[in-house]
Amino acid sequence: MSNPSRRGVLRLTAGTAFLGSFALAGCGRGSDNAATAAAKPIDNSPAKGTVNVWAAQGDADVLDKVIKPFKAANPDLDVKVTLIPNAEYYTKLQSAIAAGKGPDVAQFFPESQAQFLDPSILRPVPDGLVDPSAFFTSLWDAGVVRNVAYTVPWYAYSYALVYRSDLAKKAGVKAPTTWDDMVPFFKALQRAGAGHGLGADIGWDIFNGQDIAMYAWQAGGSLLSSGGKWTLDTSAMIDALKYNASFFTSGVADTSAPKFLDAQPYFVSGKTACMITGPWVVGQLDAVAKKDGWTASHVATAPLPAGPSGSVSFSAGGSWGVLADSGNVDASWKLIRYISEPSTQVAQYKAYSSLPAVASAWANPAIASQPLLDAFLTQLKNTKAFPQVSSWQQVATRLGKEMEAVAKGKGTAEEAAANVQSYAESLGTGKG
Repeated sequence: MSNPSRRGVLRLTAGTAFLGSFALAGCGRGSDNAATAAAKPIDNSPAKGTVNVWAAQGDADVLDKVIKPFKAANPDLDVKVTLIPNAEYYTKLQSAIAAGKGPDVAQFFPESQAQFLDPSILRPVPDGLVDPSAFFTSLWDAGVVRNVAYTVPWYAYSYALVYRSDLAKKAGVKAPTTWDDMVPFFKALQRAGAGHGLGADIGWDIFNGQDIAMYAWQAGGSLLSSGGKWTLDTSAMIDALKYNASFFTSGVADTSAPKFLDAQPYFVSGKTACMITGPWVVGQLDAVAKKDGWTASHVATAPLPAGPSGSVSFSAGGSWGVLADSGNVDASWKLIRYISEPSTQVAQYKAYSSLPAVASAWANPAIASQPLLDAFLTQLKNTKAFPQVSSWQQVATRLGKEMEAVAKGKGTAEEAAANVQSYAESLGTGKG
């Protein structure tokens, strides 16, 4: 895994994802006729013309290389890829769409794309273009609104437990499997020499809010009712807030360190012994340690410990959609179909370490031979999608602030849950 800034990138992009409600539904873009036309099957004839693709810098940096065989097989097609800095991506995309000057194909992030999932903005995915069951379920579901799919997953990640296996061996303990095991495991690693058992995320922002949502699912809760109402002041949410706070009140995590950029140096040095994080860190630790093979002898991974309702996590990554007023719909979908093939997703992994959204691609030896990725594959099979409503990002950010108060003893879990519920209700869901 060679991407050093995946979560840092998302800190920048996701913060722009809820600029207003992105109320484009009534601005005249697209039409029912366009949506209907987009839904017709895409044939296997050669793609022609020009397809303009916009993507955020990062995983898409290697896209031209990855789709080179597709371009060779379709010589009358010109694919123009525009890479935009992550901090500016959604803002520029929103502005371009509003002005009617967007690309044909755009990259999205499943965890923050809800405001785009509308026929006035995106074309529905044509029937038969891809097999929805080929993707991790929650990633596909993240692009579906009212039984209509608007995006196709591209790459995937989820969270798992990354820990110092050498310290666990010294302490004589195995990876925790339940909530009740967590703090004792962290304390054992501290007794084995770690400064703190857990290097917790202390950004107290949208990403912490996503973590709390994950814990609420593990406690048996939901974020929205089946009727589309916020359900954030539940016993499950209170349990999630208390669970997270226990890491800090027990002394196994620090409310002031490490900062995001310090997380891996702390882990390598032994200042911390565990991270709850994504798979991109696995390939970075040798470089941080300045020693080849350090990771293999010092690191292990495990699925997240289960709460009362299991070990569920969230899914995130990248996805693709075709804009409603694309000038080359047919070729755009043919490009996305190619990117969605298992062999293409393996090529993307080899080029940039982007983990496939197509489950079968994980069986390729290039990925299957990486034992530290096994926990992430296990976790991706047990994930949920965040609410597909435009206000979720704001709610998640508020959750991050409320969980900070609980972790620092400045408020109770009950108060935090009530505060978030009230705030979420004031925003609504953005649904029609």
